[in-house]
Amino acid sequence: MDSPIDALTRALADRYRIERELGVGGMATVFLARDLRHDRDVAIKVMHPEIAQSLGAERFLREIALTANLRHPHILPLYDSGNADGVLFYVMPFIDGGSLRDRLKRDRQLPIDEALTIAREVADALGYAHASGVVHRDIKPENILLERGHAVVSDFGIARAATALGSE
Repeated sequence: MDSPIDALTRALADRYRIERELGVGGMATVFLARDLRHDRDVAIKVMHPEIAQSLGAERFLREIALTANLRHPHILPLYDSGNADGVLFYVMPFIDGGSLRDRLKRDRQLPIDEALTIAREVADALGYAHASGVVHRDIKPENILLERGHAVVSDFGIARAATALGSE
């Protein structure tokens, strides 16, 4: 029996070349891949098949739908998504600057001007998302990526449409 990565690699072979694993979370694994059509590095987030079977794919599909409609310079965009032989995935840019958590582990603290820039950019992204009807609900240093000195908010996995919050 194939592993999810084998199935994904085979199903996406004409579009993406899977390079290596970047990280694992509770619901998904993220892989570095090469977008063959556009000659660029991308990150592919793949839902764990056992999670999809036990909990259903709705939460992951909601993340895809919410992320696909957010267009802001400090929110990680979605390039592509789909179901590859039963493996749910979505594709986003690969941000090679690492996360704010990585930076804090390495440097212990940030210069005040850099910290303020990051805080402003994250606040701007979250304000935009909220004005678009999306509440992130999981802001933490791991979900703030750094690209050329700028913050990029990622992982809307437990975001909610603002209209759904009243029913929780």
